[in-house]
Amino acid sequence: MLLCHCTDCQTLGSAAFRVVAPAIAGSFRLLAGQPTIYVKVADSGNRRQLAFCPTCGTAIYSAPAAGGGHFGLRAATLRQYRDLVPRNQYWCRSALPWLDHLDEIPRHDAGSSASRGEERGRV
Repeated sequence: MLLCHCTDCQTLGSAAFRVVAPAIAGSFRLLAGQPTIYVKVADSGNRRQLAFCPTCGTAIYSAPAAGGGHFGLRAATLRQYRDLVPRNQYWCRSALPWLDHLDEIPRHDAGSSASRGEERGRV
């Protein structure tokens, strides 16, 4: 498992970073359905297939646009997600500076009224 802080992962994942499980073609299988593929061209010019569920939009994996090779499985879609621990972080120069201070931010065991959508329009 790894964390990617690149700006593409921040934007496409709508988060501070993306949690990825690297995998080799043939080492995993989709349990149901057929993903929709979007081809993204990175700033480097590399083309990647981004696979997502056509029903709910959940990101499933990324792979080279030419096919095969190494996949980047979107960790939260894996059954073993809670047991997998990130071992590396990449593109840290793009990491959001407040990530170093997460332990200073108050924590709650459940959501607030804001997280349930009761304060819509106040963004």
